Amino acid sequence: MAINSEKLGQILQNFVSTTGDVQGAAMVTPDGLPLASSLPGGMDDERVSAMSAAMLSLGERIGKELVRGAIDRIYVEGDEGFSILTSCGEDAVFLVLAGKAAKQGVLMLEIKRTLTELKPALA
Repeated sequence: MAINSEKLGQILQNFVSTTGDVQGAAMVTPDGLPLASSLPGGMDDERVSAMSAAMLSLGERIGKELVRGAIDRIYVEGDEGFSILTSCGEDAVFLVLAGKAAKQGVLMLEIKRTLTELKPALA
């Protein structure tokens, strides 16, 4: 896997700065290693990456046990907003942190658009 970390970082920074109510984003490996991130101050990208891997692992197990098939997206909603983990091929997942005021339809559309930019930087 030849990864262009600089390009990933640029794409993430652009996504965070131009998408309404997005507070942060990261690309991580399924093993929990950070590839690139644009996270709010005070968030440790290694810790966020490890938690993302745990979310992915649990989501995959739930998908298998409940016969839901392969996981495309994991969505966690809390009092302060959303955490959305989206598959970006076999080698990476895309984590988005959004505020509670985020328009979910627009956010999902922007995530999909950004994934088309991120995938070539992973190959």
